[in-house]
Amino acid sequence: MRIADRWRITEAELWDCDALNLVAPAFIEFAQDGSGSFGFIAVQGEMDCHEMERDGRAGVEFSWEGNDECDPASGRGWAVLEKDGSLCGRIFFHLGDDSGFTAVREATEGRF
Repeated sequence: MRIADRWRITEAELWDCDALNLVAPAFIEFAQDGSGSFGFIAVQGEMDCHEMERDGRAGVEFSWEGNDECDPASGRGWAVLEKDGSLCGRIFFHLGDDSGFTAVREATEGRF
């Protein structure tokens, strides 16, 4: 998976930066094995990811389940690699909100 890595969510349509980083720095992470996870505001999720292409760009589609302020939550989403190396996507909450987001690769220096 070409986008496998940990990405720092830097902006979202529905939430400002302070909200995104309320509990911890906002992130989305994709693993080579098709799993992944994310966290922003008080939302945490585990993802089932599948590679795809959108408009000729490498990307991923995913379903997720987790919690939103300790309440069960689930949904789906997608993300694509932009020409500038950033990640652009959208996350959907089942029967709820959806928001576009932008993310940048986290520095790997000092990580295990």
